[in-house]
Amino acid sequence: MHYIVSIDQSTQSTKALLFDHKGNIVKRVDKKHKQIINELGYVSHDPMEIYRNTIETVKELIATSHIDKNHIKALGISNQRETTVIWDTYGKPLADAVVWQCSRASEIVKRYEAYKDEIYRITGLVLSPYFPASKMRWLIENIKPSEGKYFFGTIDTWLIYCLTNKTSYKTDVSNASRTQLFDIHTETWSKRLCTLFGIDVTSLPEVCDSNACFGYTDFEGYLDSKIPIYGVLGDSHAALYGQGCHKEGQVKATLGTGSSIMMNIGKDYKKSEHGLTTSLAWKIDGVTEYVFEGNINYAGAIISWLQNDLGLITYPDDTIDAIYKSNIEDETILVPAFSGLSAPYWNEDVRAMFYGMSRTTKKNELIKASIESIAYQISDVLHAMARDSGLTLTEVKTDGRPSKNMYLMQFLSDMARTTVLASAQEELSAIGVAYLAGITAGIYKKEEIFAHRQYEVYHCKMEMDTWKKRMDRWYHAIQVLLK
Repeated sequence: MHYIVSIDQSTQSTKALLFDHKGNIVKRVDKKHKQIINELGYVSHDPMEIYRNTIETVKELIATSHIDKNHIKALGISNQRETTVIWDTYGKPLADAVVWQCSRASEIVKRYEAYKDEIYRITGLVLSPYFPASKMRWLIENIKPSEGKYFFGTIDTWLIYCLTNKTSYKTDVSNASRTQLFDIHTETWSKRLCTLFGIDVTSLPEVCDSNACFGYTDFEGYLDSKIPIYGVLGDSHAALYGQGCHKEGQVKATLGTGSSIMMNIGKDYKKSEHGLTTSLAWKIDGVTEYVFEGNINYAGAIISWLQNDLGLITYPDDTIDAIYKSNIEDETILVPAFSGLSAPYWNEDVRAMFYGMSRTTKKNELIKASIESIAYQISDVLHAMARDSGLTLTEVKTDGRPSKNMYLMQFLSDMARTTVLASAQEELSAIGVAYLAGITAGIYKKEEIFAHRQYEVYHCKMEMDTWKKRMDRWYHAIQVLLK
């Protein structure tokens, strides 16, 4: 019996999962970390807390699974992507990690407005404080690291560095392609952009294939012998891989705190003309594939906002009951631009609003508008993908906890005018890197491991006239906000 350990380090928590020789999840352990938000709205994480949680979850996972530790053969890692860490040669963080959601580098980004076309040509990314390049610049200017050596990395690099006892300083192409410092044509760090942003290229990790050996770990001596780290992908890329979207034109939407919508566009770079980014899906056994991607900042976070901040619901599932009790004629729209609008609008200066409320708009109608806003945002991205690719989207695969919301999935199918396949399994990021690590280790065969995926299927039911009225109302709200 062979096992694979998978770590999914996400925005809210660290998850450790154990997979058996057939790719089944045997056990899962979660541990949340603190969301550090200051009076300026800066969003941060403690890198040391994240690493400690990683070790603790893996130890608990193995101990409570009652397996022979010697049967664990490899580790895969998926991670929240653009979150940026800086640390010194002793492995000590010089600051809290700047979370992907954080827009503290907005003023810095404005300095580079004249270079946005060049930046897009090199990286495939729209100039934005969302990406690590400007976050790194902010850290340099505000932390003022000494003249000595320091390291930058996304969370994958930070975990690899710590798990290998500071012997491996690496990242994979999927994470590198999201930094806004990586040339996605040459697949190397761009010296031009590193110079432009004032980043020492030697402070960036070695970039590897996604199924390379990233080093070896025994989880601080917990295992009797070290195991290889064989699969590393940014969480959205890992979900694309785990969903089996390995062919050109296949699309998935991962609904976590935010949402990443990705389309596999094959082995050739394509430029988006409709507000999407182009990134590397992965590089496996030397073969690179590209993706169109659109990111929205608030998906599951909207449900948390309803629950924890507004107190309108007690549990996430309460949204469904509230929606079915709401007034179907109510026209309230929520545009959840709490930290600006991302794809396909890319405007970090606007802020959220409820639009179109009437005197009869009450609690249930606000909940309904909030849930529907997730589908509207994803539909905007899917429509942009269809225009950029020239393809008709026949289906989109979804995953993440909000994909269990039946109303949301049906509404997404209606707004996107396509079939939605909601995965029966939630943890597609963890599954993706576990499968990749297991295939690389020779535990799994690719064609067999992806043969048994299960989905809840939603077909478009909304009449075209109703759909048009709904979308017109959404677009009108967006235009009001952007004026």
